[in-house]
Amino acid sequence: MSMRLKSVLPRSLYGRALLILVVPIVTIQLVVSIAFIQRHFERVTQQMTGGISVELRLVLDRLAQGDEAAAQALAGGLGFRLADGTPPLHDVRRAPWDLSGRVVADTLRQEVPGFLGADLLVEEGRVVADFQLGPRVIRTSIDRRRMSATNPHQLLVLMIATSVLMTLISYLFLRNQIAPIKRLAQAAEAFGKGQHIPYKLRGATEVRAAGAAFLDMRARIERAIESRTLMLSGVSHDLRTPLTRLKLGLAMLPEDEETAALLADVADMERLVNEFLAFARGDATEDGELVDLAALLRRAVDNAERAGHSVELRGETTLPMRLRPAAVTRAVENLLGNAWRFGKQARITLSTTERTARIVVEDDGPGIPMERRDEAVLPFARLDGARDPNRGGGVGLGLSITADIARSHGGVLRLGESEDLGGLKAELVLMR
Repeated sequence: MSMRLKSVLPRSLYGRALLILVVPIVTIQLVVSIAFIQRHFERVTQQMTGGISVELRLVLDRLAQGDEAAAQALAGGLGFRLADGTPPLHDVRRAPWDLSGRVVADTLRQEVPGFLGADLLVEEGRVVADFQLGPRVIRTSIDRRRMSATNPHQLLVLMIATSVLMTLISYLFLRNQIAPIKRLAQAAEAFGKGQHIPYKLRGATEVRAAGAAFLDMRARIERAIESRTLMLSGVSHDLRTPLTRLKLGLAMLPEDEETAALLADVADMERLVNEFLAFARGDATEDGELVDLAALLRRAVDNAERAGHSVELRGETTLPMRLRPAAVTRAVENLLGNAWRFGKQARITLSTTERTARIVVEDDGPGIPMERRDEAVLPFARLDGARDPNRGGGVGLGLSITADIARSHGGVLRLGESEDLGGLKAELVLMR
């Protein structure tokens, strides 16, 4: 029951806040309608109809005594019209929404002997009622205003108009109060995607406090990233300097197998240092810009073909979106590098949803076992067997860098098995 109720209730803060305001207003209306209209106007109608019942009994008594002329004169003086009821009424006919009409009929049935039925619709603004008087059926026509209150609808109209006005005021107030929360959520979501949008403190005190905390957090994160990048740049400079001296020293030695092996070791050290720095930097300092993701993939495919690899590109032909082009290019190249290293055939598929862009890279290699896919995206994870690092592998940072780039764009990296090619299926999801 609670789950069904939760599925019906609004999920947004705006809808729930509006519901909190509207439900009490509707409840108050119902309580006032039941307690005031039904009870108060019922009693007023009973009292007014009871007074008419006394007059009706007086007129019917004159008719029962056989004094037709006196009864007609008395009825005319009291505002009644008398006639013979043919055919007689045996039920109460009223509109479904005419609540006081039911009270009128019940009061006449209780107060006036011989009541047969009433029709509150045949004559507008009048009550037509039949009474059994010996063998005769006497039909009376009485002004409705003398028997029931005629203005309960005015209270209903006033209540509804007031409720609509208060709901409109509440709507405007809530919109102004929730707008800063929406802007804060947009700024936080954009920051999670690696974008930086301006945000100013607005709204209530609590919202301003949350916004100030967000700005402070964002500033600290950006300072930490900048400090780490500067530190790694210094480390990179410090490491490259002795490596360069080693290369120069080896270049002065005679060219033989030992020298070639040492040069290969230096080249491996440079490659490992570059991969480590790329992972640690994560391209977090790159600014996002609006680019065509499909064109970016086509350039990656062209670069692969120039390097002698065959890659098939499928899916969307154009997809403009805001991202970090250098980071996404590195992520795609890492996935393509894995595909070429462990397979002979690669395929890239670009597809979109309303909120995401999906880049799927598939190969015909041995793939990664399901139980080791989570381990494969960890930093410095080097899988044996199918993903042998001795076959041109690095230090186990390629998938980690790709996963980090996906997270910086609000997305995720998923690993699976290609149904068509049989190898690894890497799905890079980016938030649009």
